[in-house]
Amino acid sequence: MSTLLITGGTVVSATGRTEADVLVDGEKVVAVLAPGSTLLGHDLTGSVDRVVDATGKYVIPGGIDAHTHFELPFGGTNASDTFETGTRAAAWGGTTSVIDFAVQRTGERVEDGLAAWHEKAAGSCAIDYGFHQIIGGVDEFSLKSMELLADEGITSYKLFMAYPGVFYSDDAQILKAMQKAADLGLLTMMHAENGPAIDVLAEQLYRQGKTTPYFHGVARAWQMEEEATHRAIMLADVTGAPLYVVHVSAKQAVEQLAAARDRGKNVFGETCPQYLYLSLEDQLGASSQEWGDLEGAKWVCSTPLRSREEGHQHAMWQGLRTNDLQMVSTDHCPFCMKDQKELGKGDFRAIPNGIGSIEHRMDLMYQGVVTGEISLERWVELTSTTPARMFGLYGTKGVIAPGADADVVVYDPNGHTSIGVGKTHHMNMDHSAWEGFEIDGHVDVVISRGEVLVSDGEYHGRAGHGSYLKRGLSQYLI
Repeated sequence: MSTLLITGGTVVSATGRTEADVLVDGEKVVAVLAPGSTLLGHDLTGSVDRVVDATGKYVIPGGIDAHTHFELPFGGTNASDTFETGTRAAAWGGTTSVIDFAVQRTGERVEDGLAAWHEKAAGSCAIDYGFHQIIGGVDEFSLKSMELLADEGITSYKLFMAYPGVFYSDDAQILKAMQKAADLGLLTMMHAENGPAIDVLAEQLYRQGKTTPYFHGVARAWQMEEEATHRAIMLADVTGAPLYVVHVSAKQAVEQLAAARDRGKNVFGETCPQYLYLSLEDQLGASSQEWGDLEGAKWVCSTPLRSREEGHQHAMWQGLRTNDLQMVSTDHCPFCMKDQKELGKGDFRAIPNGIGSIEHRMDLMYQGVVTGEISLERWVELTSTTPARMFGLYGTKGVIAPGADADVVVYDPNGHTSIGVGKTHHMNMDHSAWEGFEIDGHVDVVISRGEVLVSDGEYHGRAGHGSYLKRGLSQYLI
């Protein structure tokens, strides 16, 4: 096993920062030392196999993106990033672990869906990976299969209150699944939108000739998210099941989460970079010479981008500061415009839902530090430490400490990153949802379990380096 020493940097955790050197032996961090320490010898730099100079830079635990969808079948096509291309892009951006979603639909076996995702990922990932389980068909067989998930290291599962005919669960099914989850200690993840009502609104808009991507956001009104979030909280309250609401975008949904948390409930929420920066007016309503009004399809996702005029973006940042929202994931589900997003030309309902962001999450959130939206420590907490705690990985992931995996990022606050195709773009997409964004910082070095994946602007990773993460129960519950 090789040894590596990161010197001269400022180690940042969720609780503070300190000047320190980090010693790695093989796949693990073995020491965090005061600068110049002779505790392990007088010439430590000369005794290791490799030295990484982090002078003037931040040394942080590798990012954990706990919400990704590689190769997801959706809308008659598949998400364009494979486990190989998606995890490579993640590594470029300072993310060293992902949790993707294995899929089960109505009429399918949970075990078969899980096996299919293991097959997709095995030997393909550049970074470590785990799974949540989508339960898209709640019945006696899938409920029984939930008993097997924890033994597989899958301690969270996802239900949908949206997408009737695809993943949708009604209230009775949700209640039964939550009762089972409460018994097993599993964390319920919820896509909280009132799908049947949304479908009615979308059909009405289409019949009125309102077919452009902008109306995707109109049909999926914030009331549909607030109502479903409240309903999910009430069902969780009845059953005693912990609840984690994914991709929160409406300020009214944050208010529902905050109220439940004020009552001492195990209710949590994540948001995504797109809900912090992008909007209904600027993106979904966009037009271009190449695509015309279909330009907005680049940003069609669900929950949708919200109105900037209504202040949803400000509310998301505030929720992150007050811990009414605990995490930032990407919901990375990329589709190309050509042959994929353009399926919805003339009918916004046929646009595959998803945005590609896995490469840019760490940078986009760091820009929030630069602009004063969050602190440096909160950046680390939101993107690494809390994801590790929430999903049963903390201690191994999410921290730089002896015994932890050597997942480390050296981040240069004096660097600069220009996002866009032909600039910083390694995702398997023909466009960037973040074209033209400028970041006042730069990912310099990325280390996964002691192996340097990115340094000096070069990629040194490989498919198959990533290991499957067998997760424990959530470490974040009250």
